[in-house]
Amino acid sequence: MTSSLQGFLYLSLLEIIVHQSKALAPKDPTEGFISLPLNQSSYHIEKPYDVPLDQRYQFTDGVHRLWVYSTDKPHTRTSQTKARTELTMDAYHYSSGVWQFEGYGYVPSGTSGVCIMQIFGASPPRASTAMVRVYNGSLTYYRSSILASNIYDNWFRLNIIHDANAAQVKIFINGVPKLEVEGRGGISHNFKWGVYAQIGDSSRMESRWKGIKVLKKVD
Repeated sequence: MTSSLQGFLYLSLLEIIVHQSKALAPKDPTEGFISLPLNQSSYHIEKPYDVPLDQRYQFTDGVHRLWVYSTDKPHTRTSQTKARTELTMDAYHYSSGVWQFEGYGYVPSGTSGVCIMQIFGASPPRASTAMVRVYNGSLTYYRSSILASNIYDNWFRLNIIHDANAAQVKIFINGVPKLEVEGRGGISHNFKWGVYAQIGDSSRMESRWKGIKVLKKVD
């Protein structure tokens, strides 16, 4: 076999390997979606009603840092829920279509028993269609499915797709599909992220976020 033929076969084999690798690589969850405009007026912050905002929230160098204590009051005087410091999307409420949240999250060691992202809105008596929580260093869907382990002190990419028409939720961690579940109904939804204490909450809870996007599937 001539050297030129060997070279040709080598390059052909290399192309096949590259093509197969691309075919097997996870599809980017944002493919087919458009990113919608966001600015500081797109959301508001819910925090314990009796403390100043700067004692539970900071925004520095593009990073949202939110924290709350298990002994904190709820976000309103009349609320019966547990303590929270959450960014709540105001600009995009939806009842139909396919919507997606993308963000890079970070949870410091020690934070546990807390929701760090939710799709708000569901059929009563439920209040949310999806929750991503942290328990002892693992990301979970509510308290059941583990989405990722050993997430403390590391940035991770979170994508949640909600098909409101089909009542379907898909969750991706670092671009890898982790869970697909049925939705929970409801007539209006929006995204919330930060820290919202749950059962078994640690004394102090914190999450950090950057690169937040709200996306909608192209019709």
